[in-house]
Amino acid sequence: MIKEFKEFVMRGNVIDLAVGVIIGGAFNKIVSSLIEDVITPLMLKPLLEAAHVSTLQDFVWHGSKIGLFISSVITFILTAFVLFLIIKGMNSAKKKEAAAAPTETAEPSNQEKLLMEIRDSLKK
Repeated sequence: MIKEFKEFVMRGNVIDLAVGVIIGGAFNKIVSSLIEDVITPLMLKPLLEAAHVSTLQDFVWHGSKIGLFISSVITFILTAFVLFLIIKGMNSAKKKEAAAAPTETAEPSNQEKLLMEIRDSLKK
């Protein structure tokens, strides 16, 4: 059972998933900082001042913390958009790489040539 578990953990997919989760956590911090430290002060400052709050997270409407929800929605949209751009860039790079790859057929090896000669001789 331990051997099977070790094989499962060492598969490429599990390692890739672990790396993705770690990078995703770090990326989430970057996007959250972008929203809280850049976008909110620059774009939403007049709205926040009108509501008499200093940050979007402090915005409360009829007892609900709507500011936290709005911040989460903005974070999700920006994260999804950046990931879309990254994947789009990777896909276009793969397409360019596939287009640049030569489509030449490999010449048969000496062994294959010899076998073809034997086959042809047997047919005769």
